Amino acid sequence: MTRLYDDPASFTEDMVTGFVAAHPGYVRQVPGGVVRAKRTRQGKVAVVTGGGSGHYPAFCGVVGPGFADGAVIGNIFTSPSADDAYSVGRAVDRGAGVVFSFGNYAGDNMNFGLAVERLERDGIRAHNVVVTDDVASAPATEQQKRRGVVGDFVVFKIASAAAEEGYSFDEVVRVAEHANARTRSLGVAFDGCTLPGQDRPLFEVPEGRMGLGLGIHGEPGVSEQDLPSASELAKLLVDGLLAEAPDTESRRVTAILNGLGATKYEELFVLWGRVSRLLADAGAVVVAPEVGELVTSLDMAGCSLTLTWLDPELERLWQAPADTPAYRKGNTASAEADESDVDDEPQLAAERVVVLAPPDGRATAAVVVRALHEVAELLHDNEAELGRLDAIAGDGDHGRGMTRGSAAAVAAADEAAAQGVGPAAVLVAAGDAWAAKAGGTSGVLWGAALRSFGDLLPDHRAAVAGDLVAGASAALAAVQRLGRAELGDKTLVDALVPFVAELRDAIGAGASGTQAWQQAARAATKAAEDTAELRPRTGRARPLAERSLGSPDPGATSLALVLNRIGTVLADSGKDGES
Repeated sequence: MTRLYDDPASFTEDMVTGFVAAHPGYVRQVPGGVVRAKRTRQGKVAVVTGGGSGHYPAFCGVVGPGFADGAVIGNIFTSPSADDAYSVGRAVDRGAGVVFSFGNYAGDNMNFGLAVERLERDGIRAHNVVVTDDVASAPATEQQKRRGVVGDFVVFKIASAAAEEGYSFDEVVRVAEHANARTRSLGVAFDGCTLPGQDRPLFEVPEGRMGLGLGIHGEPGVSEQDLPSASELAKLLVDGLLAEAPDTESRRVTAILNGLGATKYEELFVLWGRVSRLLADAGAVVVAPEVGELVTSLDMAGCSLTLTWLDPELERLWQAPADTPAYRKGNTASAEADESDVDDEPQLAAERVVVLAPPDGRATAAVVVRALHEVAELLHDNEAELGRLDAIAGDGDHGRGMTRGSAAAVAAADEAAAQGVGPAAVLVAAGDAWAAKAGGTSGVLWGAALRSFGDLLPDHRAAVAGDLVAGASAALAAVQRLGRAELGDKTLVDALVPFVAELRDAIGAGASGTQAWQQAARAATKAAEDTAELRPRTGRARPLAERSLGSPDPGATSLALVLNRIGTVLADSGKDGES
């Protein structure tokens, strides 16, 4: 288990501080992650990797000449925020654009997608290359739904080498997507991993058994079977990948036999001896294989095999030199620093203009701030249970993410309210802070929901019942636009849709804002409980749909908790006819 930390809540920040201190010749820290210590030449396409921490050497360990220009670093197993990705993208841009690459997870897609939009509004060309190599996470007919696991490393390396050679923006994107299309991975787990501060792993594998088709975020395998011998496991992995071979006549492949954190090199070498013979027997010519820990999952016991079917271009780029803190190949000379026309730190946002609200607006803002304080306390108290629910079919980070996000929202709301602004400005500040600090899918969704709700609250008068309906409807629209989830997908949408419908109906029937909110919150609670009977159709839980049956969705559960607590705050505010 993970034993060395001061405060589990600051584990990632503390790790980054130590990482930068250990490798000052390679990296420097910027808001949201790390970038190369020396700037690259003007006109070079920048390649940025990223995702949650807990996977070292991925992602920050491969920043350096011949590899990535920067890495965006999220909390453990949690997507970094859009602000983080934007910040790192701004820091590495050298005038030729920024190519982000990451595994196919909902939170990463949302946050990096928003970062691309922001960079392009700034006049910086940007694009996302999403890795989809995990054959166990979706059938061959739905490859676009597959997770990115250790194939991340191959795609990152090839894209980075292309950029180092001077490829254009479009050509870097092309070769990265080409590498992804020719890469397949399959992994197994012997035991789960433990988040810092937790006293038990996210999942357990029974003695003498093995999980097949695990994820790299602490997700268990999609099935279990008896623990095989090394030779039997080698055959299982090789056969599983060869059956998924892309449509190519090439017999040349590169391979990564990857340890996930607690399976040691000696074991991997035993396994590789069997794997290499099986590949040779199948007619494959293995080029420059890697055996070791390249994409880990904290202290998870397990391993995975990745194959990439090569052509001359991919083979050249795979073997190109690289020099990073955690990965070195061949000889490469670091480009001289070029400080001519780029600021040391990215400009994240223009300073907001403070617009003072009249007394009614400030009074509503005070209720909003009180509600956010109550919500943060509630989520802190329920962090462990929400994490437990999330670990059943996900990565167990929901409770911690909600705690971090709500705490950041409270701090931002307090600061905004102290300036005398109205409820809209308070919720915009709170939403932005929630998204930035929580990261992941829930972070971006809650941030957008708070922002959208706040936009519909008036500053010039007291809020009334109709404002609640308008705000809740706007929040739902924002969540569905970003998350692309529908009723029945087993997400927070399954609780939010009935909440908005019940709120609208109750107010239409003459209920006060407080009464209608409490009635709608009860409907959301029932809907959240009913998600126990659903199979997830989107997000990280989808590959483990059967495992989640019988357990409610953590996102819907936390939403229902929050809505009920807000109802209590509205009642305590003494404005029964208003919000």
